[in-house]
Amino acid sequence: MQTNLADFIRDTPAGRVADAILRKCVHCGFCTATCPTYQLLGDELDGPRGRIYQIKEVLEGVPPTRAIQQHLDRCLTCRACETTCPSGVEYAHLLDIGRHEVDARVPRPLAERAKRWALARVLPERKRFAAALRLARMGKGVLPDSLAGKIPAPQEAGPRPAAQHARRWWRLEGCVQPELKPAIDAAAERVFDRLGISLEAAPGAGCCGAIEWHLDEQERARARARRNIDAWWPAIESGEVEGILITASGCAAQVRDYGFWLAEDPLYADRAAQVAQRARDVSEVLAAESASLEALLLAQPTPRGAVAFHAPCSLQHGLKVRGVVERLLARAGYTLVPVRDAHLCCGSAGTYSLLQAELAEALKRNKLAALTEHAPARIASANIGCITHLEQGANVPVQHWIELLDEALRT
Repeated sequence: MQTNLADFIRDTPAGRVADAILRKCVHCGFCTATCPTYQLLGDELDGPRGRIYQIKEVLEGVPPTRAIQQHLDRCLTCRACETTCPSGVEYAHLLDIGRHEVDARVPRPLAERAKRWALARVLPERKRFAAALRLARMGKGVLPDSLAGKIPAPQEAGPRPAAQHARRWWRLEGCVQPELKPAIDAAAERVFDRLGISLEAAPGAGCCGAIEWHLDEQERARARARRNIDAWWPAIESGEVEGILITASGCAAQVRDYGFWLAEDPLYADRAAQVAQRARDVSEVLAAESASLEALLLAQPTPRGAVAFHAPCSLQHGLKVRGVVERLLARAGYTLVPVRDAHLCCGSAGTYSLLQAELAEALKRNKLAALTEHAPARIASANIGCITHLEQGANVPVQHWIELLDEALRT
């Protein structure tokens, strides 16, 4: 694709990145076939190729409009288009640049601005989110069913092993997951304890920054990334820990992008790149420990129930991890049922289900129909957003797959 970027962005870091990405696009349209929003809406402007054209126009100097802003907002950033693209177009990075430039020039309606501002200041802050969640649970009885159904009941974490092993990994604590589903990280700690590995949360580390980044609060997200790097770096540099293990695939995909986020920061660029290289989804770490895990699972040969696995977009498209979780669950005795259109998004996508509720609900209905088609006893996934989104309409339990593996090792 030929480009002629406008003076305001041509010689900037963002402009150089955008120009390189745009020049890779060959207009083939393969991405359109796998785009969830295009499949729902049938509008070229709500597919990757159409959004690329709109971003290109804005970067070449065409004044952005509210309509363009809305077309970009409707993108899930699921990155299925990147998996499909034969030319290696890094669409998600281009979208972030396009959204940032459009938002700088197109004011949002007041109610929309207020909602986005609140989400960016409550969800990433664990104490604030915990307080908001407690209030929501207290008032659940007077809320409309549409809102009450989104508030999960409190969950017990279960026993957590003491950190006692020579082998150690930092575990990303995150923001909403410890409050919504504390059993996920507790299950991971128990699984790795059996493998002789301790998982520990680094003091001072917190939210990965994904929520703020996707709400175009990019500097707040970068500041959060720097705090996490500062918290993790001493033990990484000294070799005390092997890396950063992350149980939410969406967070893992974001931490893996820290090198890109901070590439222009002379104080953090090198450390950010190294941290990104050391960040792993929990499935990647367990796959590397497969021999030890196999030995434990051989002592637990009991066949288990049927499970439908929903591969989050961040896992299969963002991290490019495919088939790993399914193999781990199969080794643990679970029967994996087939899931049609497994590449499609469930509609959670961070804050998307709150900001684009109608589209998110349609995607959830389609995904649940596909997941339950072969009557599984449970649905498993790998990201907190997907789990909480799907369980609101599922007629079977929805859990993180590490909880199923922990269960297999305990019984």
